[in-house]
Amino acid sequence: MSVRTRFAPSPTGYLHIGGVRTALFSWLYARKHQGTFILRIEDTDRVRSTDEAIQIILDGMQWLGLNYDEGPFYQTQRFDRYHEIIRKLLDTGQAYHCYCSKEELEEMRAAAMAGGQKPRYNGRCREGRPNPPPGISPVVRFKNPLTGNVIINDLIQGRVVHSNHELDDLIIARSDGTPTYNLTVVVDDMDMQITHVIRGDDHLNNTPRQLNIFTALGVTPPHYAHVPLILGPDGARLSKRHGAVSVLEYREQGYLPQALLNYLVRLGWSHGDQEVFSREEMTDFFEIHDVNKGAASVNPEKLLWLNQHYLKTSPASTLLASLRDQFATLAIDPTAGPDLSRLLEVQRERCNTLRDIARDSRMFFEEPKDYDPDAAKKHLTAEAGPVLQALAEELGKAVTWEASVLHEAVKAVAGRIGLKLGKVAQPLRVALCGNAISPSIDVTLELVGRERSLARISRAIKYIHSQSSS
Repeated sequence: MSVRTRFAPSPTGYLHIGGVRTALFSWLYARKHQGTFILRIEDTDRVRSTDEAIQIILDGMQWLGLNYDEGPFYQTQRFDRYHEIIRKLLDTGQAYHCYCSKEELEEMRAAAMAGGQKPRYNGRCREGRPNPPPGISPVVRFKNPLTGNVIINDLIQGRVVHSNHELDDLIIARSDGTPTYNLTVVVDDMDMQITHVIRGDDHLNNTPRQLNIFTALGVTPPHYAHVPLILGPDGARLSKRHGAVSVLEYREQGYLPQALLNYLVRLGWSHGDQEVFSREEMTDFFEIHDVNKGAASVNPEKLLWLNQHYLKTSPASTLLASLRDQFATLAIDPTAGPDLSRLLEVQRERCNTLRDIARDSRMFFEEPKDYDPDAAKKHLTAEAGPVLQALAEELGKAVTWEASVLHEAVKAVAGRIGLKLGKVAQPLRVALCGNAISPSIDVTLELVGRERSLARISRAIKYIHSQSSS
C-alpha cells in the first residue's frame, strides 16, 4: 500500500505554527515512506474563508519547503461530488431529512440537560416525518448507529473507544444544501485515497463520526494519528498573545525556514538527545508513534538558539535574498553600502535573526542621524579630538581599505599616543556608528568604507569642537 497523507487547513484564519507542525509531520511521514503528500484547502465556510488566508497557506508552505505532490485541492470546487454522496446516503436509508425547528432543537437540549444527559439531537425525524411543518428547509442528518462502539487505534493516542450511544445524528448538509465538515472530509479522504490522517487532537472527537460515515459508504478508513496541541510558555493554549500569529510573521521577523522546521519537529517528538536536524535526518529518523501524547510548550529562546545556529552555518548564498528583503522592510538601500556577503560573514556571528542583522547594520549604509548621548558624553570628549585627528591622518594613508591593514593603522596610532587600543577604538567607533556598539573596529572601518569613515571622523572632530566651545 502506497502511503498518502494530506494537510487540510481551513482558511478561516492565519496558518499558525500548530498547523505547520501538523503539515510537517504529514510531510515527513509521506517522504519517509516514499509516499504522496497532498495539500487540500477546506474552504467550505464561505463566510469566514478569505483569499488572504489561502495565500498565506500557499506562501507559507513554499517558504518552508513543504512541497506537495498533489493539489492544492479546494473543497468549494467539489460540491457536486459531496451532493452525490449525500444523495447516495439518503437513497440507501443511511441519512434523512430533518425538519426540526430551532425551537424544537432547544427543547431537546433543555430536556437532555434536565435529565443529566449531554445536549444532543433525539432522532425525532430519524424514521421520517409524514407531515413536515411548512416553511422549513430541511437539513440532512447522518443516521448514526444506535449500538456498539467505535474503536480508534490511534498511532499516537493508542486505543480510543467511543460508544455510538453517545453520538447523535450529525448534520451532513445544512438547510441551504451546503455540506458540513464531517461529510466533506470523509469524501475527500476517500476520493484522494488517503491512507494516514495526521492532524491535531482537537479533531479526535470528530473521528468516530467520520469512521461511521466511512463504514456506511463501504470504504476502509485511513489510519489516524492525533497530534497534541501546542501550548504557550505559560501552559495556556497557544494564542496571539504568545507571539507570531501567522507563520509568515516568522519570515518577516528574520527567522529561517530550516530553523523553524527544526524547532517544530522537536515539539513533542525526539530522537535521543539530538537537537539539530537536517531535513534529511528529520525524514530518516521521524516515526509517528514516537510523538508524545502530551502537549508541548513553545520556548522562544530555543527557537532563537536554533535560528542563530542556522544563521551561522548556512551558506551565505542561501541567505542573501532574504537579507535583502529585511533591508527593504527597514527602508535601507542594500546597494548603498558594503558587499552583503562580507556583511553577513561579520554580523551573523553577532545576531540571532536576519532582522537583527539588517537593523544592526544601518550605520554601514546610512549616516547616523545623531550620536547616542551617553556614548558621546563618555567618548567624544576634548581628549578624544587629537586621537581622532591622528586616526584620520593615519587611516588616510592606507593603501588598501581592508580590516588587516586598518587594524595596523589603529594600532600604530594607539602606540604613538601611548593609549591602550580600546581607548582609541571607542571614540572611533562612536564617530563611525553613532554609538559604542559594533563589530571589531577594523572590520567596522572596512564595512563603513574609506570615504564615509574619513568623513564621519571629521564630523566627530567638529562635534567635539562645538561641544568645547559651547
